[in-house]
Amino acid sequence: MSTDVHTPPPPSGAPGEVCPTRFQYWNRKDLPHWQRRRAVFRKLTGHDLFPTDEQARLLCEDQFAGDPLAERFVAEVFFGSTYGRGEGRAMLESALDHGIESVPDAPESMKALFADLETVPDWVDRDLVEQGAAVWTRWGTMLFSVAGAITLEIYTEGAVAMPLSLAGGYAGDTALRRFLETVKFWIDVSEPGQLFEKNSQARKTAMLVRVMHVAVRKRVGDHPEWDHEAWGLPISQTYEQMTQIGGAVAPALALWLTGVQTTPKEMRALIHFNRYMGHLLGVQPRWAPNTIIEQLQVLFMSTAARSYDAGPAGKELIESFPAAFAPRPGQRGLKRLRAAYNYRIYSDYCALWMAPETRRMYDMPPAFPWLLIIVARFPLMTLVELLRRLPGLRQLHAGVMNRHRRSWYAAQMEGRQAEFDATSALRR
Repeated sequence: MSTDVHTPPPPSGAPGEVCPTRFQYWNRKDLPHWQRRRAVFRKLTGHDLFPTDEQARLLCEDQFAGDPLAERFVAEVFFGSTYGRGEGRAMLESALDHGIESVPDAPESMKALFADLETVPDWVDRDLVEQGAAVWTRWGTMLFSVAGAITLEIYTEGAVAMPLSLAGGYAGDTALRRFLETVKFWIDVSEPGQLFEKNSQARKTAMLVRVMHVAVRKRVGDHPEWDHEAWGLPISQTYEQMTQIGGAVAPALALWLTGVQTTPKEMRALIHFNRYMGHLLGVQPRWAPNTIIEQLQVLFMSTAARSYDAGPAGKELIESFPAAFAPRPGQRGLKRLRAAYNYRIYSDYCALWMAPETRRMYDMPPAFPWLLIIVARFPLMTLVELLRRLPGLRQLHAGVMNRHRRSWYAAQMEGRQAEFDATSALRR
């Protein structure tokens, strides 16, 4: 296997043509039904439904962009001939736990990667980052449910589904294990003060995820089933940035349906927090949507661009998600009851946050009558959201939600540890 950084150039052409062929935005944005939606959106907000053509062009081109800095490190240390993969992982963990100076004769690619980790960009507002992290903390386990369920919508796209399917992380029997690794990441990076503390667990987890993404990108990009012309680069800058949007405005608006109220001020903090967290993951796009309107525009753009080409890979990913929470063989008593509840409530969340037309394409568990749980909880959730704003209750509420999400995670893991493995082979 080659150790070169695998970043194919984008195709040549006019601005509207420099785009993966399956990303159909330029062909669909002027269709009558989208024009009608644009007119309504402009009347309601004073803004276009879509980004400017220049912003859209950058998003399209970034589908061919990866993370060259981390790719050089992974190519040399994990895929090169000088170090073994076990040795590479040990070097990485030592540097994350004790600093790069703890790794004698660290390669230049590793020094450059850690210099990037320790450099805080000029645009970062630390207070705003902490405010955004606090919103994730107070959402508690609702973050897990909303982020997991709304992501199913994009699994209809081959550019997203194929890397996950080939790697096997979110498919079939491994779906829960990999989802819980993502939960671990969400918990770690939103702990107060962690993102700016050297050698913190948050930074360690972020770097392990960054390296894992690069390793998967390399393997998938070299796989015969991957179509660069159709999909761009696996786990591209654009789709990684979509993940940051999926942690900010998208879930904030979606959670209003359950009674969890996130204000515009909190959404702006979430955008900034997610942007900096993305920076730690190597997400450094040429254009970053930094306002609520811009993030909505990107969401509508990506919706217009959908080609629904994921096929069996998307079907497996989408159907595996709620099924992952079903009671497992050997579970008894309270554990089985808890699993049964999680299965029903996550089935409800899928029904609540998936588009009906998308949901009808797949074999999803029924939501009724369990959806009535969310309806019945709505007044209580709303009351809690109002009370938490009172002096003295804000910190109490945040502490309760933080303990609850950690307890939920521990119960699901049943003693296992998150691995963020960058060395495992593809499933086929």
